[in-house]
Amino acid sequence: MNINQNIETMSIEELQKRCVQLERENAELTAKLNWLMEQLRLNKRRQFGVSSERTAPEQQQLSFFNEAEAEAKPDLAEPTMEMITYKRRKQRGHREAVLEDLPVETVEYRLPAEEQICSCCGGPLHEMSTEVRQELQIIPAQVKVVRHIRYVYACRRCEREEINTPIVTAPAPSPVFPGSLASPSAMAYIMNQKYGEGLPLYRQEQQFAALGIELSRQTLANWVLRGANNWLSLICDRLHEHLRQRDILHADETTLQVLREPGRAAETQSYLWLYRTGRDGPPIVLYDYQTTRASKHPRRFLAGFKGYLHVDGYAGYNELPDVTLVGCWAHARRKFDEALKALPDPKRAAAVAAREGLEFCNQLFAIERELKEATPEERYHTRLVRSRPVLDAFLAWLKHHKPQVLPKSAFGQAINYCLKQWDKLTAFLQDGRLELDNNRSERSIKPFVIGRKNWLFANTPRGARASAITYSIIETAKENGLSPFHYLKYLFEKLPNLDIRDRNALDELLPWSDSLPPACRVGK
Repeated sequence: MNINQNIETMSIEELQKRCVQLERENAELTAKLNWLMEQLRLNKRRQFGVSSERTAPEQQQLSFFNEAEAEAKPDLAEPTMEMITYKRRKQRGHREAVLEDLPVETVEYRLPAEEQICSCCGGPLHEMSTEVRQELQIIPAQVKVVRHIRYVYACRRCEREEINTPIVTAPAPSPVFPGSLASPSAMAYIMNQKYGEGLPLYRQEQQFAALGIELSRQTLANWVLRGANNWLSLICDRLHEHLRQRDILHADETTLQVLREPGRAAETQSYLWLYRTGRDGPPIVLYDYQTTRASKHPRRFLAGFKGYLHVDGYAGYNELPDVTLVGCWAHARRKFDEALKALPDPKRAAAVAAREGLEFCNQLFAIERELKEATPEERYHTRLVRSRPVLDAFLAWLKHHKPQVLPKSAFGQAINYCLKQWDKLTAFLQDGRLELDNNRSERSIKPFVIGRKNWLFANTPRGARASAITYSIIETAKENGLSPFHYLKYLFEKLPNLDIRDRNALDELLPWSDSLPPACRVGK
C-alpha cells in the first residue's frame, strides 16, 4: 500500500495530528539548521574576520596593504610652504619629547686651529653657529665577568705570640645563587626576557651562544626556578597579603598545560588564575597556578577578603563568602555582537532585535565614558539618574523577548546570559568605584596568554608556580610604572642581604615604595 492509499484510509483527526507532527518536526529541523548556519557564520568570522567589536565598521583600522589607496585624495591641494614649516616644527617638538628621558652623548666637530683661516682674505674664522643632528645609538646586550675578591686579614703579632689568631674577612654582599655564575643582573635579564618579552629559554640559549657564552637552557631554567621560588616568592606573598586587605578586586582565569603533573596525563588542562586590584590604590596583579578550575581555589586564595569582586560570569566564584560579585557588561555586549554577526548579511544591517540589545549595552558604556574623570561620589549619583533607567528598560526588553527566541540560538544565549547574570550586572550601581566591565583583568591576563603562544607549556608544577610568581612581579611592576628588568635586578641585590622575617623591610621593596632607586622607574 503506497502513501496515498495510507492517507485515504486515515481519518480527519489522524490527518490533523499528522500535520501537527510534521509541522513540529519541520520547525525543529529549521531551528537546528538556523543554529548550524549561525555557528558557521560565527566560526568564519572568528577565523577570517576582524576581532573588533566596534559598532561602526567605518571606525575600524584601515588595512595595511590598501592604506595608500584608501587614504589617497587626488583632488586635495598640495600643502603650502607655510603648512610644511608648521608641521616640521611640530614634528621636532614631538621628537624632543620622545628623546627627553634618554641619556645623551655629545660629539663635537671643530676645525683644527690651522684651518680656521679665511680662504678669501686670510683672516681668522670665528664660530658663527652650529648644525645639530640627533641619532639613536643602540648598544646590544653585553656580558662581562665580575670577579668578587674578598680580602682576609690577620694580625702578625698574634701569629707570632698568641695561640689563636683573629681572622677578619672584608664584608661583601651575599650572592643571589651561591656557587653559581648567576648575578642579580643576569637573573633579572633572563626572567624579564622570558616572562616580560615572551622569549623562551631555548632562544635565549642561542643568543648567549652568539655572544660566545655556553649557557644551557637547563642552567637558565635552574636560575629561573631559584630566583622565583627562593626570592621573588617573598615579595609575592607580601603582595598577596596587601591584596586581600583591599575591598575591590578583579578575577579571571585561563588554561595552562603542565606536562609532568603527578597522576595526570600530559595533555590535561590546568589553570592560571588572575587576581588584581581595581582603580583605587597602588596596583597589584597576582597569578595563581592550580590544576583545576574548581571553586575551592578562589576561596583559598581570597580567604579573608571582603568586598566586591569583578568577574566574567563563571559560577566558580559564586560560593565566596562576604563577597559581592560584579558582572561584566563587556561580556554581555559581546553576546549581542556575536548574535548580530551570526545573522545573514542582508539582515545584519536591519533593525533586528539583536541590534536593539547591543544598543542598550552601548548606552551604558557611553555614560561610563562621560564619567571617566568623575569622582566616585559623582559617578555613583549619575549612574542612579542615567544608568538605572537604561537598565530598567533593558530588563523589560529581555523579559519580553525571552519567550520568543530559541534558547540555543546566539540571540537566545545573549538574552539568557543577561537574565541569569542580572544581579551581578547591576551590582556596579552600588559603589562609584566599581567598573562596568572586567576588562581590567582581561588586560592583565593578556601578557600571559601572549607569552604562552611562545613557550606553549610548563614542564613541571614547580615551573608553573615559578612562572606564576614571576608574572606577578613583572606585571605588578609595569602597573606601578617600573622597569621590570631594573626592579628585578634591585630585588635580587637586596633580598639575599635582608632579614626576610621583617615585614617592614619587605615593604620597602614593594613596587610602590618611595625607597626604590630612581633607576627602577621607567624613563629615569
